Amino acid sequence: MIRTVRERLTILLLALLPFHALLVTAGTKLIAGPGHAPLAVLALWKEFLLGIIVLLVVLEWMSKKWKVESGKRFTFDAIDTLIIALLVLSAVVTVMMRVDVKTALYGFKYDFLPLVAFLVARRVVWSERFLSLVGHILLVVGCVVATYGIVGFLLPQKFFLWLGYSSVHSLYFADGPLAAFQQIGDTSLRRIQSSMSGPNQLGLWLLIPWCVVLVRLLKERRWILLLPLGLIGLALLLSFSRSAFLGGFVATLVMLRIGLPPRIGKKVFLGFLTGCVALGIVLVLLFPQVFWRLGSTRGHLTRPILAMQEVLRNPLGQGLGMAGPASTHLRDTCVFLRAQDDPAWAKNIPKLCVFVGGVKVQPADRECVCPNLPENWYIQIGVEMGVIGFVLFLLLVSLLLRRLGSGKWKVQKHSASSKPLSTSLLSTEYFSLRSAVFLSFLALSIAALFLHAWEDSAVAYTVWLLMAFLISSVPLDRDH
Repeated sequence: MIRTVRERLTILLLALLPFHALLVTAGTKLIAGPGHAPLAVLALWKEFLLGIIVLLVVLEWMSKKWKVESGKRFTFDAIDTLIIALLVLSAVVTVMMRVDVKTALYGFKYDFLPLVAFLVARRVVWSERFLSLVGHILLVVGCVVATYGIVGFLLPQKFFLWLGYSSVHSLYFADGPLAAFQQIGDTSLRRIQSSMSGPNQLGLWLLIPWCVVLVRLLKERRWILLLPLGLIGLALLLSFSRSAFLGGFVATLVMLRIGLPPRIGKKVFLGFLTGCVALGIVLVLLFPQVFWRLGSTRGHLTRPILAMQEVLRNPLGQGLGMAGPASTHLRDTCVFLRAQDDPAWAKNIPKLCVFVGGVKVQPADRECVCPNLPENWYIQIGVEMGVIGFVLFLLLVSLLLRRLGSGKWKVQKHSASSKPLSTSLLSTEYFSLRSAVFLSFLALSIAALFLHAWEDSAVAYTVWLLMAFLISSVPLDRDH
């Protein structure tokens, strides 16, 4: 009974996560009227639902007392040890640096809530029917999100105002509604974000259904799957998220190399690689404002370097919430313009902090405290938890990639009171899901080199829960 309830709630959570920003924005306007920041009581629905799922997992685990092959009670493995070590380290550093509670809680939400859910959810077995349904749900939801994003690319801004979005674009204010879309530089070209909170968040989440449909297409050879692949790919393109492009590109290359017969795979791999590189060069040369975006590119290069210097100056770390997306909630919204840019457009937004050529020009009556955004998730962890935390997180990512990508999988044996998994679990469909999750995690791990890739709850909760399902049901050989 507990298993059935938690699996149904998990399906509900995974299906609704991509629509979180849209639902909360529209719900806030309906309840509080236009111009309000997302209501906390609405915004926390996903954490509330996740908490119920985690509680059910704990209750089931304690009642069943799952056992491993040796007959001994479940013990922690290397993955668990790394996560717990990061948790303990973060608590020590945060207390030592006297970080205020609100900042630390925001930091915990982004850095550790998905990891804690993963740590708990892998303690129980998830049914074959559930695992089979997850892939279908992700594919269907991916098509819906992509379709809404593509349609929204053509809709007027008054439509989004009617839904409750902000009247300005491309800016985030912690005390105001979300912007409906971003524009690229000085152009009027939109970056779609569909039902999500931003175009990068959309692009990164779309990598999950992209990998699901790509794996199925190559393994099942059902050409009808080209339709959802093209739909999701078009939405991914219109997000103009270069980090998502890079992550998806690498994941696709890996799948082409290992998912096709050796002779065909090598030729397709080289052809795809050559074609994408050539196309990328042509697009950058023809549309530099769209695909190169010098100002944004400079930030992706300089901010990680500055953040790494912070790590070297504070090798023990600065505490949870002192860098990354958590810092945006408690600090000013800042815009950094080039020396030749005209900041006149910002006068209509007095609460916005504007810097031109490194000099603050707005507002004149107060100092600005800008968010600390390293534009690199790994270095962000280093800023918050120091060199040790940086190394531990890299080890965790490496170990998970090796586990998910390894072929050494065994069916878990359970106590006599539980039903063993049937061999049908080791089916093409199951391993298709495992391959898709591996590719998704690989793509996001690459994107995290250039973005705070795990900041969005739809991305983080979905991928970490998916990994928990797979590692729980069919665990790998233990490390020696």
